[in-house]
Amino acid sequence: MDTLRILAIDDHEITMLGYKFILESLKIEGYNIIVDTANSYDDGKKLIEESANSFNYDILFLDVQLFDPNEDQPYTGEDLGILARKIVPETKIAFMSSFSDNFRINSILKSVDPDGYLVKTDIDPKTLEDAVRTMITTPPYYSSKALGAIRKKMANDLEIDEKDKQILYHLSKGTKNKDLEKFIRLSASSIENRKRALKSLFGTENENDMALIIAAKNRGFI
Repeated sequence: MDTLRILAIDDHEITMLGYKFILESLKIEGYNIIVDTANSYDDGKKLIEESANSFNYDILFLDVQLFDPNEDQPYTGEDLGILARKIVPETKIAFMSSFSDNFRINSILKSVDPDGYLVKTDIDPKTLEDAVRTMITTPPYYSSKALGAIRKKMANDLEIDEKDKQILYHLSKGTKNKDLEKFIRLSASSIENRKRALKSLFGTENENDMALIIAAKNRGFI
């Protein structure tokens, strides 16, 4: 019997232990499942690096947000996924996150090219079993909400760059115009010029920022 080694990383210990219990309870023919856990970026990074020198994890399950949203932390699960792609390229990577917005999911698809993405509200024992079975045979696996976001993005015929997407994303999260410079590496005048261009692109030239956000959401950009 082969050993299927899984590493689950989530900053919420109860959530992580729940994943461990479900995953180790799976009955997949031909496999004995072993699940290791970590609850921080640093602990996860250490285990991934150690595995590269001895064995490779077959699957990594990563939360996107590996810290309290009120804490100032430099790294995310996306960063950990990018690192894992470099040092253990054969390992399958899946994200299990509360983030279900188009911007975040498609950003991760581009930066990490994961073998799976599960929105936490979609997750139950059957979903986890389906994800594991799919990733060890014919990846990728996407939960229903993740697949909806991907399909919505694919249906768009508008082209905007990453800076434009960041502006739309932060506006949708309630960031004030004067604070956008803190999140986007552009001057205030450049951000304002881009906003005007975006309003023209989405047909909201004479309307407020909320109209722009609604139009962008309807097209799947946020």
